[in-house]
Amino acid sequence: MNLSNNKKVRRDIRSMQLPVKIIRGIFIEELKNRFLCSVLIDDTLIECYVPSSCRLGNFLELSGKQVLLVPTQSPKARTRYALLAIPYKRSYILLNTGLSNKIIEESIKRRYFSFMGKRNQLMREHVIDGYKSDLYVKDSDTLIEIKSVISLNRVADFPTVFSERSLMQLNQIYELLCKGHHAAFIITSLNPYVKEIHMDRDSKLYEAMQPCLEKGMQLMAFSIGFSKEEIMIKNKLPIL
Repeated sequence: MNLSNNKKVRRDIRSMQLPVKIIRGIFIEELKNRFLCSVLIDDTLIECYVPSSCRLGNFLELSGKQVLLVPTQSPKARTRYALLAIPYKRSYILLNTGLSNKIIEESIKRRYFSFMGKRNQLMREHVIDGYKSDLYVKDSDTLIEIKSVISLNRVADFPTVFSERSLMQLNQIYELLCKGHHAAFIITSLNPYVKEIHMDRDSKLYEAMQPCLEKGMQLMAFSIGFSKEEIMIKNKLPIL
């Protein structure tokens, strides 16, 4: 039985333009610090930032592959560049999980979020009773939790790694749902060629998710595309 609407939507016309110059390099290795890697840029080995909460080696073999990078925005940043994406087929797989939050924010007024009602007052990282949401729609009192998945398969498994933090977040969401708040859990595939999300029903995350769904939490998934320096929602994905 599907956990979400199996009907695909048209390619989203709303996108996010990257405001910075993209740099190309050759990925060498992830370092002991999971947020750092070494990349060869113009024959110079440079330490770069990895904007992902999980080690990328869990999902992709990057050594020796071309990668796209962007300059880090903070003048106090330890590194000059941050990983952005890796070329894949005729497109790219994003490596920056934080961009999922931004494109969902940019697209929140699209029709597939209409279940939230009015969506004029959107807040980032809003804290409610100790829970920090990725996004919060004040109009409808809806908290939004966004998780990303990287997979080379047509059907992406979720979750791919165990996360104690995700379990804690779902427990907090359940308590907030019981208090009358609303919630949406959004899975984003950073590979635009993924067609379905397969939910691991034997996982502890799915077990923790069930009470939330029974309390009315919305569950949905989207593929995220990156092309010509624009990041966009490509398709709504079925969750099986």
